[in-house]
Amino acid sequence: MKPFLILQLRPEQVVSDDEYAAILAKSSLRAEDTHRICLDREDLPDDLDLSAYSGVIVGGGPGCVSDAPEDKTPTEAKIEAAILSLMPEITERDVPFMGCCYGISVLGHHLGVEVSKRRYSEEVGAVPCVLTEAGRADPILRDLPNPITAFVGHKEALQTLPQGAVHLMEGEVCPFQMIRVGQNIYATQFHPEADPDGLAVRVRAYKDKGYFPPEEADALIARNSDVDTSGAARILQNFVRHYARS
Repeated sequence: MKPFLILQLRPEQVVSDDEYAAILAKSSLRAEDTHRICLDREDLPDDLDLSAYSGVIVGGGPGCVSDAPEDKTPTEAKIEAAILSLMPEITERDVPFMGCCYGISVLGHHLGVEVSKRRYSEEVGAVPCVLTEAGRADPILRDLPNPITAFVGHKEALQTLPQGAVHLMEGEVCPFQMIRVGQNIYATQFHPEADPDGLAVRVRAYKDKGYFPPEEADALIARNSDVDTSGAARILQNFVRHYARS
């Protein structure tokens, strides 16, 4: 099998490592089945050949593409520039792609739609995500329960569906919880890899990042400690099974 390219956008190593472990566990990939690149401290190889991979999986991160350039740290700007540099080839060649949370912002920004904090931000926690008719027919979603429960927590969101994109999942607050572009390019607003243990790691790491009042961190962890996100996890497993190839 060709490896999957895992691109991570989190400067906080403890969160990045936990996210990578979660991606492996939920997708049933082994570390040797992946090529992991942490974009906060690694550059993309000059000779990166996307055809050498079964697909690309992009993790989440605390950055926002809609922030003004002067408000982004040098690390955030580096990460954003790196991932955006791949999007023309990914969309032109319809490379298998799964972008999680930050990934949907990157995809939407590349496709020229408004990504902003104007509407549809969601507080950290679990939400129901409902399959649309197109979602129920999609090859990596057709065996999912409906709705699934997934963890969210984002300040910005797509304000409209990109032209030509397929709307796969919707939520009560944020309508665009999952989309597909072309046949093979997927992006979720929720975190398909996140479970209660992973959420706890992120809440502790990001309690001063403006997602929630810091004094509510422990209560937030406790409130979500028994949430079942197995339906969301199946999306990663189905994506890997569908695109794993020699």
